[in-house]
Amino acid sequence: MDWARQINLKTPAEIAIMREAGRINALVLATVREMLQPGVSTADLDAAAEDVLKKHGAVSPFKGYGYPPFPNSITVSINEELVHGIPSASRKLKEGDIVSIDCGTVFEGYVADSAFTAGVGEISPKARKLLEVTEQALYEGIARMRSGNRTGDVSAAIQQYVESHGFHVVREYTGHGVGRQMHEGPQVPNYGKPGTGLPLRPGMVIALEPMVLVGTHKTKVLKDKWTVVSADGSLTAHFEHSVAVTEGDPLILTVL
Repeated sequence: MDWARQINLKTPAEIAIMREAGRINALVLATVREMLQPGVSTADLDAAAEDVLKKHGAVSPFKGYGYPPFPNSITVSINEELVHGIPSASRKLKEGDIVSIDCGTVFEGYVADSAFTAGVGEISPKARKLLEVTEQALYEGIARMRSGNRTGDVSAAIQQYVESHGFHVVREYTGHGVGRQMHEGPQVPNYGKPGTGLPLRPGMVIALEPMVLVGTHKTKVLKDKWTVVSADGSLTAHFEHSVAVTEGDPLILTVL
């Protein structure tokens, strides 16, 4: 993809629709978060997400996406699984797991995309720190999403915050523009240099998503051709919001 050519600036009316898509998306994630208990299957989480989407006249852009077609409406990634985990009736949550839930919503033709990672019951101090750092890295990036800055300013803020706490940012997977398509320009990696990249302009909407690993930045894809895991089996975390660049402060779309 030529990311620079795939940038679609949104009008205020389009951003208003995306804000509603984001609200639905946040409601899905809130519903799923409440279910994170030992013994719950990842398929149960997916079914609950689909119910919320249907209730609000929305669908998931994940289902049927790619090749092989992704079979579910959300991704559920546990512990060393960084992103794109496939829900399953046989996969049940356990005490001490950390679980990343990624959800997309299509509402009136526009996409919202966000994710969170949370613990199941009591989690280790290392896991707790990983979650705190990854979530704060997201907000460090969002704070730089201002007109006149560049994508590299956002990327560098995420990388510097994560690495200052001894963790690693993924290289192969990035944040991205979002709108009528789930993946638009610009591409926003989780690493970079200030002052580089494309200029941020009002009307850009970016799904910013720090993906952080404890032991290494390297990953591998499992035999299902979707699930991405840390190469060394160490813990991972993932937080994401869809954020609009405005004339003033960044506008987070994927909140209630």
